[in-house]
Amino acid sequence: MVKYLLDTHTLIWLIEASPKISLEIKEIFTLSENTVFISSASLWEIAIKAGMGKIRISFEKLIADLTSTNIEILQIENEYLKRLLSLPEIHKDPFDRLLIATALVENLIIVTADENIQKYSVPWLW
Repeated sequence: MVKYLLDTHTLIWLIEASPKISLEIKEIFTLSENTVFISSASLWEIAIKAGMGKIRISFEKLIADLTSTNIEILQIENEYLKRLLSLPEIHKDPFDRLLIATALVENLIIVTADENIQKYSVPWLW
């Protein structure tokens, strides 16, 4: 079984059916042996950016869309926060750093186009 963690932009692009999502990434969702997660931190980030008008997305629709998928939501755990403290200062984005720590603790592959995340010693796919 392969376990994946979607970066926030990846989740948004999936919901929007963006052409930025490759066939390889789309196939992750079609294989039953894969488990796909998002972090509650990503939902928090989306809510903040939507509230500020930085992204145009209906948070209610996003939650409804998620309930109709096999994507599981990971809540923020103390172990993720402890791991966050030991990360090198490569990337300043607090949401991305939390995703990195989550992936490291849970042994997940981050699905991301973010080159800053890809600089960490964390498995990633794009």
